[in-house]
Amino acid sequence: MDILFVVDRLEFKYFEFNNLVTNFWIIRELLRNKCNVYITTIDYLSLAAGRAFAHCFRAYEKNDDIFYEKNEILKQIEDFQLVMFRPDPPVDIDYINATYVFDFVDRNKTTILNDPTAIRNFNEKLHTLKFLDLMPENIVTSSKSDIIKFLNQYEEIVLKPLNGCFGSGVMTLKKGDKNTAVIINTMTRGQKQLIMVQKYIPKARFGDKRVMLLGEEVLDVCVQKLPSNDDFKFNEHCDSNIVKAELTSEEKEKFIPVAKELNRLNLPMAGLDVIDGKIIEINVTSPCYFIKEVNNHFGCSLEKKITQLILSKLYESVS
Repeated sequence: MDILFVVDRLEFKYFEFNNLVTNFWIIRELLRNKCNVYITTIDYLSLAAGRAFAHCFRAYEKNDDIFYEKNEILKQIEDFQLVMFRPDPPVDIDYINATYVFDFVDRNKTTILNDPTAIRNFNEKLHTLKFLDLMPENIVTSSKSDIIKFLNQYEEIVLKPLNGCFGSGVMTLKKGDKNTAVIINTMTRGQKQLIMVQKYIPKARFGDKRVMLLGEEVLDVCVQKLPSNDDFKFNEHCDSNIVKAELTSEEKEKFIPVAKELNRLNLPMAGLDVIDGKIIEINVTSPCYFIKEVNNHFGCSLEKKITQLILSKLYESVS
């Protein structure tokens, strides 16, 4: 079985097993399942005569580590039974153009997770509105007056660029702040760029919970991502900032419809960022499953469960 991983440029540059990187865990597990795994990045994708290709490199495992052979291979993407499309955001023009390449791949020949077309059609912040009843109060706007009205109503708000990642550019704003005008103008680029504005949830000071979805399933395991010392949000992946969390039966029940809808949209691998039971963002590009932390906290092998889901999606497509 030939599998292609489209990984992030940084992961390709430092391609060796790093237990903080979800892709590396999955690649190693697939290799252990006797799959032929190749890696590439969006830079190495191409089209010729209407067919999609990838310049790629074959991965292998040695002494529990992963490496790749340095000889570059040009393969038609439809020659792979499965593609894992997992470059990291931001979803900029290069990212969008990469998703277009996969419009020329026959899904009857190649299974792609998550589907690039579905990713392109699902903004991780804006499309959270599909589950409006599970979100904090919010608006999406570029209007200064709209934002000030929302601020006056809720007194403390969070402003987010729609295509940012890892908390980049996310700011809080309190009613009466002397920098209100300049913050709004900066975030909206002079009222020309749409942003997400959410009511601030006081429990954000305790961080946000990562609820992990696989297919139609909400996993029982989850972690709490704590804010960094110098920030109000999580922005540093280290042991001290990621702790064991519990998912209540009530939470799991209300997030199952989210998993089912995302799976229907060809987004079977996703991560919800949740504060006080409210979804603040849905990660579908390259969601981190915090495998190292989950395995340590819960005594499991999460990479095996994820790999089972991946292979089951492939078998579904050929049955």
